[in-house]
Amino acid sequence: MLPSLHYLPQTILRHDALIAGLASLLTCLLLIWTKRWHGSFSMDATEGVQKIHTHPTLRIGGVGIAMGVLAGFAASSHDMVGAEKRAILGVILLAGMPAFIFGLLEDLTKKVSVKVRLLATMASGVLGWGITGTSLTALNIYGVDWLLSHTSISVLFTAIAVSGVANAINIIDGLNGLTAGTAILMLCAFGSIAYLVGDIPLGFACLIITSAVAGFFVINWPAGKIFLGDGGAYFLGFTLAWIAVLLPERNASISPWTCLLICSYPILEVLFSVLRRMLREGYSPTEPDATHLHSLANKRWGKKLFPNASADMQNSMTSVLLWAYAAISCVSAVIFHKSQDLTIVALLVCTTIYALMYSKLAFFRWLPKR
Repeated sequence: MLPSLHYLPQTILRHDALIAGLASLLTCLLLIWTKRWHGSFSMDATEGVQKIHTHPTLRIGGVGIAMGVLAGFAASSHDMVGAEKRAILGVILLAGMPAFIFGLLEDLTKKVSVKVRLLATMASGVLGWGITGTSLTALNIYGVDWLLSHTSISVLFTAIAVSGVANAINIIDGLNGLTAGTAILMLCAFGSIAYLVGDIPLGFACLIITSAVAGFFVINWPAGKIFLGDGGAYFLGFTLAWIAVLLPERNASISPWTCLLICSYPILEVLFSVLRRMLREGYSPTEPDATHLHSLANKRWGKKLFPNASADMQNSMTSVLLWAYAAISCVSAVIFHKSQDLTIVALLVCTTIYALMYSKLAFFRWLPKR
């Protein structure tokens, strides 16, 4: 751990980050150029209640991101900072495999159940602990921290938290660029805080992952030529969740609430989705629907604000509006990372904004009727 920030000016043009972005970009382009050979398995059809896109599209973009992270790992230097950064990336690549593989199998076969994918993401969390010995040991909540002092409970809680974030990222993967853009914002927030507290290896790891996501992003938005798919969403979700575990565990000055604030948009989306489905009689919490925040925003805002744009462009431009919301929590987390109280206040504000937006979009009023 280095307390100095003297590496910061060189981070934007680091060769390992550039290689990660280039590898991700080229992999995605290669997948598109060869789709005539694998498209019968890897295409995402337009049928489905939650589908917004208008033409069949490749849904294996997660392969590009995984290859980008792998390339960045391989290109990293072997000095003190590089070695620790490689260790972080290595764990992400190894522990993220169950989530990625079972998600990718769903992309290719469309036959992997939600339960199996949920268990796979939990397995990634447990594997991360098995490799590093790291798990969430404190939430700064009286009584809960005592429970988390027991290894078995700590590991189980970490696995559930990791799985929750991974599935939350999958849920918001419904518009061109929405998930990738949101993930870039989250990674920038994690990386910035890591730099500010002197955790240079974790900051560099965030930079490489951001670059890998950016390589996919330029193909995904605005043209929507390739999608993340379940494999990409679960791998990216695990990666974000694992960084959220590492940041407070490696840096005692950072509250877990800071990481919760950074991840609040996808987490709120999954919590609202489960609650909404549970309140609908005869509806399973795991059953897809078309009433996510992004789905409603595309119907209400996208079509109203961009009436002359194509359906695909309305889809893409709606993502920009939701990035603005995601940016509120990420920027707030960076600004308030030294204060848990202000972080919690910011989290409450972001939750309120989400609820107001959802009410306006779903019920055409800012506050629902009593």
